Amino acid sequence: MEGLFDIPGSGGPPPGTGSLSANTHSSAPLAVRMRPRTLDELVGQSQLRASGSPLRQLIEGDRSMSLLLWGPPGTGKTTIASIVSQQTQRRFVEVSAVAAGVKEVRAAIDSARAELARGGQETVLFVDEVHRFTKAQQDALLPGVENRWVTLVAATTENPFFSVISPLLSRSLLLRLESLTDDDVSAVVDHALADERGLAGDYTLDDDARAHLVRLAGGDARRVLTYLEAAAGAAAETHIDLATAETAVDQAAVRYDRQGDQHYDVISAFIKSIRGSDADAALHYLARMMEAGEDPRFIARRLVISASEDIGLADPTALTTAVAAAQAVQLIGMPEARLNLAQATIALAVAPKSNAVTMAIDAASADVRAGRIGQVPPHLRDAHYAGAQKIGHGKTYVYPHDEPFGVAEQQYAPEVVEDATYYRPTALGAEAAVKERWERIRRLVRGR
Repeated sequence: MEGLFDIPGSGGPPPGTGSLSANTHSSAPLAVRMRPRTLDELVGQSQLRASGSPLRQLIEGDRSMSLLLWGPPGTGKTTIASIVSQQTQRRFVEVSAVAAGVKEVRAAIDSARAELARGGQETVLFVDEVHRFTKAQQDALLPGVENRWVTLVAATTENPFFSVISPLLSRSLLLRLESLTDDDVSAVVDHALADERGLAGDYTLDDDARAHLVRLAGGDARRVLTYLEAAAGAAAETHIDLATAETAVDQAAVRYDRQGDQHYDVISAFIKSIRGSDADAALHYLARMMEAGEDPRFIARRLVISASEDIGLADPTALTTAVAAAQAVQLIGMPEARLNLAQATIALAVAPKSNAVTMAIDAASADVRAGRIGQVPPHLRDAHYAGAQKIGHGKTYVYPHDEPFGVAEQQYAPEVVEDATYYRPTALGAEAAVKERWERIRRLVRGR
């Protein structure tokens, strides 16, 4: 069945059907051949490998427990599922979240249940990219998990609190995997160079070439092994130098999940860099998003928000600049609009900062939510319909344009918030002049 496969020797299909353990032949990708076979061979993730850790208890104590593995690509999620299967002598069945539907999920669970009924092996059901499953597909996993017909190992690169249904979360042990450090990735390279399953000592790797591969891998063990294999294939003899590595690995793809945590983390860092007035850092995150294919309209919208949220009247032109960049994105499109986004990013980063606008509307909203609303003063009410004057609407209204300086002394706010002070301008940038003028106007309006 498409999307499902078992480890040979466990009652499943014969070798060659796609099993993880069957892909260790010499023509298999280096990353597959070098997949760790035990928990001790796993690189990084010391918190998961520690003595007494839940994962080690599951494997060494042969406990039935469903796992939800959350972490970036290449950190060992599929490997952990394979280790759980092999070290606990369970059948390994994989369901592809990309290709499988509810029917395939139920078939996998029914097969595992039937195997148990025959007195056979328990089953590890591995679901990669579980965040791609719909709610109905995730619901279909619940009977197998609840009744322990399967040991579910589900992997995701996205925050499971956003992408995995609550019942499945509550029935699984959530383990978070961290990105590998450069030292971890370098250790993976060393192991692959020396191990018989890998390059078996047939190649030497220059230090600068190693550093290049590690840097491009970005904490992804699978990626560095792919790059190493490409470099070995491009080597003229058995020596891999920097030029060979650079030729073999033309350009590293930026690791950035537009639907997952990376999406939120990078845009957060982008906005915070603008708020912190670090134009260089802001440009780095902007480039990172654009190179990864982020929707430029999303970036433009965040710039428009930042212009009011973090700058406001300290530089009144910031909003105009951000809106212009957003319009340019619509009119011009990428890749040319990257210049407009970069200009707006720099302008907002170097602009004087004030959150007075944000604080003002937040304070006003807080009063409204707290019930401090009150009646609109009679002289401000609509007086344009027949009979309005008879009930006092607009009767004592003072027209500001008839007063000196164009400002009239009268009550505008409801009595319950008559003395409220929401807008508190700073003395930064252009807002310093606004502050001085606003304080004079407020005194005139309120008769102080």
